[in-house]
Amino acid sequence: MRCYSDVMVHRFSLLLGLLSLCALGAHASAPALDQQAALRASQAVINAAPGDYTLLDRQGRPIRLSSYRGKPLLVNFIYTGCFHVCPTSTVALHNAIASMRDRFGPTQFNIISIGFNQPTDTPTALQAFAAQQRINDPNWEFLSPRAEDVPALARDFGFSYVATPAGFDHTLQVTIVDAQGRIRRQVYGDRFNAAALGEPLKQLLTGAFIEHGATLADILDRVRILCSVYDPETGKYRVDYTLPLEIAGGVTFAAVMLWFALTEWRMRRLLRRRSSE
Repeated sequence: MRCYSDVMVHRFSLLLGLLSLCALGAHASAPALDQQAALRASQAVINAAPGDYTLLDRQGRPIRLSSYRGKPLLVNFIYTGCFHVCPTSTVALHNAIASMRDRFGPTQFNIISIGFNQPTDTPTALQAFAAQQRINDPNWEFLSPRAEDVPALARDFGFSYVATPAGFDHTLQVTIVDAQGRIRRQVYGDRFNAAALGEPLKQLLTGAFIEHGATLADILDRVRILCSVYDPETGKYRVDYTLPLEIAGGVTFAAVMLWFALTEWRMRRLLRRRSSE
């Protein structure tokens, strides 16, 4: 009986070994994203303008990408069947945006999350995903593209993805688009923070020319944004008027020195005139 039991244990061990080898072989042969190629594709679209695609919002209403022009736009890609990375990165993005809203203003920029796993990522699925992550920002929309548009849409934004047995292996990035619809920056990672996103966004907001007829409130908004700095201790932006004070001090010093120089020049001219008389 013991001999029979030993044989059974030996056979069971061999079976476990074969199953382990099969699992390792399947894992090794599973498709994976080429990280270097994905990075090149992502950087290649900098300064390019994505096509004007029509997508559906969470209520099923069509929205064209061109409708977001006029303000900076943050774009990221997700799929609703993701149980870890997409929810985690979405929550991190939400926290970063909340911090930036406090300093930059509630309506200075927009955000869209695009569900690329079609036809699964329907408006209803995206609505449920947003609710699960407690996203209630009125300037953040979750959009569903047509299945036939997904490959071209992904290429235009430099987004790469590969289907795997567990879901998708894809680029973790937020694309920053300027008010004219051109891609200006790619921010990578799954733990987005206000510093990584806020600084390039701040450059876009303060670098924009104040159009003719801008109100005093528009000018003050630009000054407030320019004076916002990221505080790593709190993870938020705060106002810092050091820069404008330094500029004002420099201008005042230059004006005083110019006044002294003009006064000195006038005194010497007056003395030369009197000595010549």
